[in-house]
This record gives sequence, structure tokens and C-alpha cells, in this order.
Amino acid sequence: MSDLVAKYAALQALVKEIAEETADAHDDETVAQLAIAHHTVVRQFESIGNQRILEVSDRDAHRTAGCVTVSEFLQTKLRITHPKKRLDAVRSLEPMHAMTGEKLPPVCPNTARELAAGTIGPDHVHAVLDVMKKIPSAVDAEHRAFAEQTLAEFATTLTPKEITAAGVRILAHLDPDGTLTDDRDRARNRKLNLGCQDSQLMSKLTATLDPITRALFDVVLAKWAAPGMNNPDDDQSPKGDHGDADPELLKDAADRDYRSQSQRNHDAFTALLDAAVNGGLLGGSHRGLPPQIIVSITDAQLRDHAGVARTATGSDLPISDVIKLAADAQPHLAVFSDLTREPLFSGRGRGRGRRLASQAQRLMAFAQYKGCSKDDCRVPFAHTEMHHAETDWAEGGVTDSPHLAPACGRHNRAVGPEPHQWSTEKITDGPDRGRYGWRRNTDPPDQLRANHVHRIDELLQRHSREGVPPCPERSEPTPARSFDLTWPRAPLYPAAS
Repeated sequence: MSDLVAKYAALQALVKEIAEETADAHDDETVAQLAIAHHTVVRQFESIGNQRILEVSDRDAHRTAGCVTVSEFLQTKLRITHPKKRLDAVRSLEPMHAMTGEKLPPVCPNTARELAAGTIGPDHVHAVLDVMKKIPSAVDAEHRAFAEQTLAEFATTLTPKEITAAGVRILAHLDPDGTLTDDRDRARNRKLNLGCQDSQLMSKLTATLDPITRALFDVVLAKWAAPGMNNPDDDQSPKGDHGDADPELLKDAADRDYRSQSQRNHDAFTALLDAAVNGGLLGGSHRGLPPQIIVSITDAQLRDHAGVARTATGSDLPISDVIKLAADAQPHLAVFSDLTREPLFSGRGRGRGRRLASQAQRLMAFAQYKGCSKDDCRVPFAHTEMHHAETDWAEGGVTDSPHLAPACGRHNRAVGPEPHQWSTEKITDGPDRGRYGWRRNTDPPDQLRANHVHRIDELLQRHSREGVPPCPERSEPTPARSFDLTWPRAPLYPAAS
């Protein structure tokens, strides 16, 4: 065993010893110093962790852990919430190799030094990097280096939020009249991020809009977010554009409108998206599916009006919202065997003659998998391809639903005969029977792993069933089938003529 491996083993043993001790015997000053010392060490290990990540990247070591990309390794094996942000920190704080092979100094050497010393933490690092990204490209290297040095020094005494405020002053000093900022800088900094859903299934949308996008959005809000317009709580509220709305009807709706401006902006955005999705703007197909809201639920959820449904794009919807969508839905029925989870109704008929799955087959696969079938992959179904999981198409595989499984692009391309590649096989027993599992070609044949990321509700139901006494036997057997209903929503707005 190497020295480094032995040291990490000793470290884990030491951490266990520290965790089992308390500071009850120490005075208050020592307790405070222990907390400071602890967090200093945690920050230092963030820096060391960056070195370990860079080593994994340089040597493609993520493949030995069953990951196709370094980002996947960070997300699934290290369970880092924002892998791209962490990789940005690694590239900025660690010495990188040039195309010719020599090592280059870190982009932000002062910030890297303070993190290694434990005087700043990862939140400080991200705040510094956010400011550095906003420095105009026209600023010379000397002033850019001075800005990074100043921010790193500030970070040792300021909070991340205060670093952001200090960054505003630094940016104003570097470009006092705004003449250095050009279209390249605005294009580099434009962004729109949709956050994860919270416990109420709400999502936070954050954006940095370029001037044209801002101007266009202002025009939309001026018309679609006007008082009385697109009010979901008022069935008499004019929908869409108020240009053709009856003035008296709009005035009455405005008098009944008690929404805030922020709420009206939200509802206008909803109406705009609905018009785009259901008005024909997105065309007739996306990866073989209609570009509309597609939902999968069970018959029990529909009957009980309870639970959460998953959409093909990876969002969760409360059943109350699904019921509203169902009023204007085009239902597609997918039937599975309770015993084997094999598709009983699967839209067959494409067979050997066609390589691409039909829309019915893709809807069936969505109902069965909800997303990429590779274990731990978080790509939702709408961004997957149909993988010939039993036998590859080039080797004589057929395009029938029982032989297909969804896979994102990078995992679909990871299947092959090489030792570092993957194989897919049908799982024949256990709770995942009927679905396809994945294993590395170097793993034993019986080590098939199914993806549960998109089917958390099944895990919860299974856990609940295992934790309660069995129900009394029924006098009549239950039918060996279950139902998954997928609904593309019908248009609320007519297509533009």
C-alpha cells in the first residue's frame, strides 16, 4: 500500500476518533478555537480535493469508477451538487497542462494560496471567480492580476456576499465609464438557470439577460402581464395578447386582479410558454416525442388523486395539476405485467425493418424508465435516445419495445465490446425485473445495475411496504397488470395563422 493510501486510511481512523470525542472538558475559549481549527482544516481539504479531481481528469481515472465523464464522476461518485462549478474552481485554482505539455501557473494563484491555507472557503472562491468572469476582455493582464490579488485578500476577512459587493467597486474602477465592456463580454456573461424543485415543487429561475433579450422581455410583460391579463384565478381573464380583448372585459378583469406585479410577470411567462409549446411553435416532434407536456402516472394515483407524477423532461407535477392537464389530454395507455414488468401493450410493429423507435414505443419506454436507464444517470427521458439494449441494431437487433431502453447520448455511445465500455442485459428477477440493467465489461455477469434516480416513488413505496405488516389475503386475485398514462397536453392557444 502506497504512503498516500496509508495516510488517507490513518486520516479516516483519526477522524473517527475525533468524532467520538466531545469538548465538554475544555473552556469556552478552547471550544471556539476548536471550531475555527476544524473549519480551517475543512477548507484546506477543499484545496486538496481539487488536486485529487485534477488527477482523476488528467489520467481519465473516472473510467475505472464506471463514469464516462469527469462531471459524471463528480456528480455520482463524489455526490457534488454543482459539478460544473467545482470543475471551474479546479481549472482556475490548479496548475493546468498546456497543449505542449508544460505546466501553467493557476489562473487565480492568490485565491488558490488562501484556499490551501484554509483562510477562505469554497463559497469565497466562487464569489471571487464570479467577479473575475465579469472583468471585460479588454482589461490588460496586469490589471486583471491586481483585481484577483485584491479579491483574494478581501476574501480572508469578508463574507462571500461582501466580496460580490467589493467586486462591483473593482469593476467600476477597471471600467469607470463602461466603454471597455463590449458585445463579447455581454455574450460571455449571458445566462438563464432553472433551479431544482423544492419541497413545494416550486423552482427558482435566475438569469442575466443581454440588452436585446431584456428589451424583448419588457415588451412581453407590458402586454401579457398587464392588470387583468392571463390571470389563472379568473376564468373570465383574457388569455394571450390583450390586443384583441374586449376593453370592457379587460377593465372588469383588471378590477378583480389582486396579484402583485411579480405574480403577473410569472403568469405572463406561463402563458407565453404555453403558447409556444401548444401553439405549434416547437414543431411536431422532439426525439420521437411530441414537444408537449408528457406525464406518467399509475392508475392508483389517478384514482386516489394523490402523489407526484414525473414528466418526460424530468419535472415533478402534483396530481392536482395532472388532473387539470387531463381535461385537455390525448391519453396514451401503456400496460405492463405486474409479475415481469414486461410491456403488454407496446406499440410493436417496427421490428427489423426500421432502426428508429416509433412515438408509441418511446412513450412506452418513458412509462417504464422515466429517464436514462444507466444507473445513477440523471438525464430525463426527453433528452435520451432509444438504445437497442438486447442486441445492437448493427448486429441484427430488432426495434421492439421489449428490446429497447432509453439512454442519454454519452451512455449510449459507452456501450461496446472494449474492457472500459458497458453492456446492457435484461434483469430477470427482483424489483427491477423486466427492465434493462448496466454493467461494465470487466464486472461479473451477474452485476447488473438499474437506474432508480427517476423512480424514487417506487423506492418509497417499496420501503413503505417492507415496513408494515402484510395485508390480509384478498378473496379475489388482483389483475396482473398496472397502468401508466402519458398525456401530451392539448393546445390552449391556436397556432398563429
